[in-house]
Amino acid sequence: MNDDQQSTIRHILTTYHTVAVIGFSDRDRRAAAFYAPAYLKGHGYTVIPVNPRLTTGLNRPAYPSLADVPGPVEVVLIYQASERVGPFVDQAIASGAKAVWLPVGVVDEAAAERARAAGLLVVMDRCM
Repeated sequence: MNDDQQSTIRHILTTYHTVAVIGFSDRDRRAAAFYAPAYLKGHGYTVIPVNPRLTTGLNRPAYPSLADVPGPVEVVLIYQASERVGPFVDQAIASGAKAVWLPVGVVDEAAAERARAAGLLVVMDRCM
């Protein structure tokens, strides 16, 4: 990891505390789409589950889409396959988010460039 990416990660983790989790899942508590958001919540972050199949997650209301989330979202954490990330990054840009985070194994350079061009911080292929 280069110094730029390290400083971006540090900035996101210390500055922003409201995280919308697209693809949050409570089906398998061993899956990253559950345990990473649960870990974040346990460390003081406000975690907003986004999944059209859920009404709640981590004892909070879940929303069918990012557009349905009331109030500001600072970070959008996207648990989707790389080839499906683009539209969710576009939604993050439209929502006014400050950062987009793609977990381990998820990379979309074109979507990342769109996000950066819109002023968002981007982390790819790293666990939040």
